[in-house]
Amino acid sequence: MTSTEIILDHHLDCFSKGDLKGLLSDYTENTVLETPTGQITGLKTLRKVFASLVTEFGKGESTFNMLRRSVSGNHAFIFWRAQTEDNEYHVGTDTFYIVDGKIAYQTFAGHITPRT
Repeated sequence: MTSTEIILDHHLDCFSKGDLKGLLSDYTENTVLETPTGQITGLKTLRKVFASLVTEFGKGESTFNMLRRSVSGNHAFIFWRAQTEDNEYHVGTDTFYIVDGKIAYQTFAGHITPRT
């Protein structure tokens, strides 16, 4: 198993357990997270983003289905679907760039609609 796979597995495991501290341990103060609405940098801002997601996915019953996962060198990609009490994640993608055992750069995009 490569270090990229180890970091990705840790990230996904922490997310599934709602482990905010574990999630944030995968990042550095210089990490950049690109989203359709803008760029997020720094642990303080990442903490807010992931705290919100951990709360959302921790309410009621939620599902997360991995559709595709690939790792190549320092890069990882996941393609997934999810459903929470609040939102339907019709598709989601994350791409990760790992440097020295940390997520240095990540992108996220998804088609998300509120559940009624």
